[in-house]
Amino acid sequence: MNIGKLADHELVACYRNGQEIALEVLIRRHKKRIFLQIYSKVQDREIADDLFQETFIKIIRSLRKSNYEEKGKFLPWALRVANNTTLDHFRRESRKKEVRTSGEYTVFDTYGESDQPMEAALIEAQINEDLHRLIDALPEEQRKVLELRIFCGYSFKDIAEETDVSINTALGRMRYAITNIQKLMVTHNISLEG
Repeated sequence: MNIGKLADHELVACYRNGQEIALEVLIRRHKKRIFLQIYSKVQDREIADDLFQETFIKIIRSLRKSNYEEKGKFLPWALRVANNTTLDHFRRESRKKEVRTSGEYTVFDTYGESDQPMEAALIEAQINEDLHRLIDALPEEQRKVLELRIFCGYSFKDIAEETDVSINTALGRMRYAITNIQKLMVTHNISLEG
């Protein structure tokens, strides 16, 4: 049996039955997508790496405790875990106390003086979640071009090479992706403004 060809739900079942390699396959299969979602929200490589590891620790614990229900698909569930982990990060950051050099602090040091107030961070996280939901609804070719351009900063020449298409095709897929996202926003009454 080639474990790499198994569907996600089959890999979850294998992992629950003691086959550790199944978890490695799941991580390898989805690490880029999950990392990109986290990175798009925090915009810091080190923080994104830490949150990615924290996300997979939570995923492993949930799988071991059988908290994961196979009603949905693994990737959307894992992306929700990543999103919640990122939200927790923003909440922790907003609560950090700034200790003054004199060693004194007030309640105002804890709330409202961070670089990004908690409310703004939560709004931004919700907007990012909505955006990722819209991106997930795109056809695979459009989604890949959009992710490479926006999240990875690829040029259209690099995208064309990565996806093995012409530059014009890559540009066209990007244009269709943006058009489709705009249509989905209207259909689902989603606004990406804070």
